[in-house]
Amino acid sequence: MADDRQDSDNRFNAKITSAVIITSIVAASGGLIFGFDIGISGGVTTMRPFLEKFFPSILKKAASGGGETNVYCVFDSELLTAFTSSLYIAGLVASLAAGRLTTAIGRRNIMVVGGCTFFAGALINGASQNIFMLILGRVLLGFGVGFTNQATPVYLSEMAPSKWRGAFSTGFQFFICVGILIANCINYATSKLSWGWRLSLGLAIVPAVTMTIGALSISDTPSSLVERGKVEQAKQSLAKVRGTNNNTEIEAELADLIRSCEIARTSKEEPFVTIFRKQHRPHLVMSIAIPFFQQMSGINIIAFYAPVLFRSVGLGNNAALLGAIILALVNVGAILVSTCIVDRFGRRFLFIQGGVQMLVCQVAIACTLAASIGENGRKHMSKQYAALILALMCIYAAGFGWSWSPLNWLIPSEIFPMNIRSTGQSISVAVNFATTFVLSQFFLAMLCHFKYGVFLFFAGWIFVMTMFIVMFMPETKGVDLNSMHQVWEQHWFWGRYVKRSVLVPQQRS
Repeated sequence: MADDRQDSDNRFNAKITSAVIITSIVAASGGLIFGFDIGISGGVTTMRPFLEKFFPSILKKAASGGGETNVYCVFDSELLTAFTSSLYIAGLVASLAAGRLTTAIGRRNIMVVGGCTFFAGALINGASQNIFMLILGRVLLGFGVGFTNQATPVYLSEMAPSKWRGAFSTGFQFFICVGILIANCINYATSKLSWGWRLSLGLAIVPAVTMTIGALSISDTPSSLVERGKVEQAKQSLAKVRGTNNNTEIEAELADLIRSCEIARTSKEEPFVTIFRKQHRPHLVMSIAIPFFQQMSGINIIAFYAPVLFRSVGLGNNAALLGAIILALVNVGAILVSTCIVDRFGRRFLFIQGGVQMLVCQVAIACTLAASIGENGRKHMSKQYAALILALMCIYAAGFGWSWSPLNWLIPSEIFPMNIRSTGQSISVAVNFATTFVLSQFFLAMLCHFKYGVFLFFAGWIFVMTMFIVMFMPETKGVDLNSMHQVWEQHWFWGRYVKRSVLVPQQRS
C-alpha cells in the first residue's frame, strides 16, 4: 500500500497537464504589471516634455552647467525619486495586508484586486496634470503590484508539480522581464512625441486588463480552496490540474490537503505570531534575507534608472532608451535559461554562480567609469567606453536573470508550511518593497556623491549575499512543499532550530 501511494506521488509530481500549464501561464502574467511599471517609470523620466511639466529643475541643471556639470548629479532630485519610490512604499503596505487577505479570499481573487487597483493607477497617471495626481497614481499602482506580487508566487508554487516547481515559478519573473522589455520599447517609440509620456504611462492599463481577465478565467489552487472550506471545488480543481478522473487518486490527495489544513487550524495563534516561533526561524530568515540581498545587488536600481544612468554617463536620450531595451532583452533570455536549468542544477548552484558573475561585473563597471569620466564626472565618455559599460551591464543582468531574479520569488513561496505560507510570502514581498523604496529614494543622491563608487558599494553586498548562500541556504529542488521541513532538519546550522515535534503529513504539493 505504501509503495502504491509512493508511485501515485511520483506520477503526480512528474505529470504536467495542459490545465497546469494554462493556469500557471495566466497567473504568471501578473508579473507584467510590475515589469511594465519598472520599465515605464525609468524611461519617462528622461523624456523632455515630462521633465518640463513636472521636474523643470532637472532640465535647468542640465542646461546651465555646461562643461562644469557633474554628469553623476544631473538627475539628483528628491521630487523625482519620490515619484519613483512612492510606488514601493504603497506596495509594502499592500503586501503586508495581502498576507491575511490571500488566506481569507484566495490567491486568485487577490490577483484580481491587484489588477483592478493597478488599472485605476494607470488611468490617473496617464491623465496627470500635477505632481499630486502623478504620485497618487503611483500609490495606486503600488497597491496593485503589492497584492499581485504576494499572491502570484504562492499560486504558482502550490499549483506546480514538485519536480518542476522551479521552472513554473520562474514564469512570474519571466513576465516581469517581458513587461520591462515592452515598456522600454514603448518609451523608445513615444519619446519623440510631446505627449508620449502620457501614452507610456496610460498604456499600463493594458497589462492590468490582461492580468485581471486572465485571473478571472482560472480557478484557485486546491490548497487555497481547502483552506477556505470549499472542499468540493478543491476536488474539481485537483481533477482538472492532475488530468485524471480517477476518483481514488483525487480523494487520496484531497484527504492529504484536508489533514494538513486541519493540523494548521489546531494552532489558534495569529500567523504573524506563529511565524516567529523557533521552529520557523530558518524560514523567516530566508524570507527576509533573500529579497533584501536581491535588492542590494543593485539590479532594480539599474532597471529603474537604466535610461537615466546611460544618459548620465554620456549616451544621448535615444541611445539611453535603446540601451535599456538591450538590457531588457538580456533579462528575458536569462530567465528562459533559468527555466531550463533551475530544476536540474538546483537553487544553490544558480545563486552562487550568478553572485560571482554579478560581483565581477560591478567591479568592472566601477573601474570603467573611473577610467572614462573620472571622479568629477566632467570628462566626455567615448563611444568605446559607453559600449563597454553596456556590455558589462548585460553580462551582469544575465547573471542576475538566471539566479537571484527568479529565485527571489521561488524560495519564499516554497519553504513555508501551509498555515503560514501566505504570511511568509507577504513578509518577503514587504522586505523587497521596503528595500527597493529606500534604494530608489537615495540612489540618485548616492550616484552623485559616491560616483563610480556606488557600483563598488553594490559589489560588496553581492559578496556578502553569495557567502550567505554558501553557508546557510540548503537545496530545495524537487522537495514536496509539506516535506520541506526535512531540508532544514538536516542542515548543519538550521537543524538546531527545526525539530520534528509536530506531525506533518506527507502530501503532494
